[in-house]
Amino acid sequence: MSDTPSKSATDHSIVYQPSALVRARARITDWDATNAAADAAPLKFWEERAAELGWFRNWDQTLDDSNKPFFKWFVGGVCNIVHNAIDRHQVTYRKNKLAYIWQGEDGTERFMSYGELHREVSLFANVLKGLGVVKGDRVTIYMGRVIELPIAMLACAKIGAIHSVVYGGFSDAALRGRIIDSNSKVLVTCDGAFVSGKHIDLKEICDRALISDPPCPVTDVVVYKRTGRAVTMYDSEGRHDHWWHELMAKASPVCATEQMGSEDPLFILYTSGSTGKPKALLHTHGGYSVYTYTTFRYVFDIQDDDRFWCAADPGWITGHSYIVYAPLMNGATSVMYEGGPSYPAPDRWWSIVAKYGVTILYTAPTAIRGLMRFGAAHPAKHDLSSLRLLGSVGEPINPEAWKWFYENIGGSRCPIMDTWWQTETGGFMITPTPVVPLKPGSGTRPFFTIKAEIVDETGAPVPAEGEGFLTILNSWPGMARTIYGDPDRYKETYWSRFPGRYFTGDSARMDADGYYWIIGRVDDVLKVSGYRFGTAEIESALVSHPAVAEAAVIGLPHEVRGNAIYGYVLLRSGVMASPELAEELRNHVARMVGPIAKPERVEIVDKLPKTRSGKIMRRLLKSRAQGLPEGDISTLEE
Repeated sequence: MSDTPSKSATDHSIVYQPSALVRARARITDWDATNAAADAAPLKFWEERAAELGWFRNWDQTLDDSNKPFFKWFVGGVCNIVHNAIDRHQVTYRKNKLAYIWQGEDGTERFMSYGELHREVSLFANVLKGLGVVKGDRVTIYMGRVIELPIAMLACAKIGAIHSVVYGGFSDAALRGRIIDSNSKVLVTCDGAFVSGKHIDLKEICDRALISDPPCPVTDVVVYKRTGRAVTMYDSEGRHDHWWHELMAKASPVCATEQMGSEDPLFILYTSGSTGKPKALLHTHGGYSVYTYTTFRYVFDIQDDDRFWCAADPGWITGHSYIVYAPLMNGATSVMYEGGPSYPAPDRWWSIVAKYGVTILYTAPTAIRGLMRFGAAHPAKHDLSSLRLLGSVGEPINPEAWKWFYENIGGSRCPIMDTWWQTETGGFMITPTPVVPLKPGSGTRPFFTIKAEIVDETGAPVPAEGEGFLTILNSWPGMARTIYGDPDRYKETYWSRFPGRYFTGDSARMDADGYYWIIGRVDDVLKVSGYRFGTAEIESALVSHPAVAEAAVIGLPHEVRGNAIYGYVLLRSGVMASPELAEELRNHVARMVGPIAKPERVEIVDKLPKTRSGKIMRRLLKSRAQGLPEGDISTLEE
């Protein structure tokens, strides 16, 4: 990137231009020309991308939009995502290339080639077959961050079963609800997991989940031995527990990959919304393969010598798309780490980057801000010169965290791919590629062929610099096809508020340069005296103060203003809390955003309530502040 960023014409932010070195290496050297061609012929763009993958039978129709919003892509095509992720590499040099480099929290290392991965996936596919799993059956996976999690996912896909991964750390109630909703017959888990110095009793949680009314449909539980701690193994009428290693020792390493229709289900993944029953989003083999393969290839400019580290968990959509499927389809080498980012020391991540020569690091703003809190001295202890690209995912990244990430981790040379997307979208929707000039805090522009538009409450487009609801006008190959078992809810949730458009549930604005700025969830937008403020905007102002590491903002009812703003902050290491500092932070927000945005109160706290994926539970803060019931807290970390 340029060492001398320039002001944008809109004075919206600083603009960072891509360096000559970045441009020279990029797959997409002229973003505008590629975008224009894709806009002119979107179906042709996706047909050409699909042709880069392997198909058992080519498609008859690229897009069937006759039954909106239930779009179909590559209709008539026959494929299997595992064929593209693993099988086709077995006849190339990639058979001996590393697919995964894994490090446990205890320092254990594992290295797995594409050839070894092929064998392990085939073995476990036969294990599942031996347990009676057939095409279309659902298998729930509830594991720690071990390589066996991707192996289990791939084994399901290989035989045409539908995997439902539940993040290893959800409560037994959350797990039970998802098992019953999906009607899964097999549950795959671990004896336990190591996270941030703690032992998570995964098997015990599973045992509680399976003792339920109504009864769980699970008949077989497969347990991978990770920690070696004693667990209870059940073997009774209606339920049989098995050790992973014992079943694998008896299985055959030869297993044919099931030929699947392009629109056949690949997986379901539950979103844990703040209210209501979690939604099981369903993705399919064909379109999801093409979309994730392409977005990964172009956004991260993936090259054969890269070592890519997505620091998310495979249990979330980020992990599905960009730890498991897209990297493998592109023949990439991925790094996986089992534990927490700051255990046993705040430099754990940076030691991993240096040790394994990570070239691309993709993580969440929450993690970045958490590591910022420990200061720049920790990354400075390690050689991070292997990095060439950085990435951000999960929520809007505030400019202060963006700049810290860029300067202290990327050495002011690594472009940051700030990606906006959702479980529902399957892959990146608004994102730069390495040659796109960057503005800290903006996801820049929509990916090729994606038609985004910001509208007001009536559905009318808002002018540049105006705020509104983010919608998508067209379909794309990676989109979720429905909510599993509830198509009416899918239509109502995503397509009814603005007919003919996909409603993202996010608010956003677009600047005069066509760059998009995600404000936050619509239910995270505060209206104060008639003015709209995104919680992310005020949180960004708080975090821009040198004393603040993390912040969360909520709105509480106010009889005059509509909402009063309340802020909760974690301080950086070494900063002492005081009433004077709290008042200083209120005034800081007033200076940064405007007097009307001045919080009614700023409270300095020791911790913030977060989900196990690292997202702050603002809903919980709001409930606690008003003395209301806390509702479902199964996703709460502590």
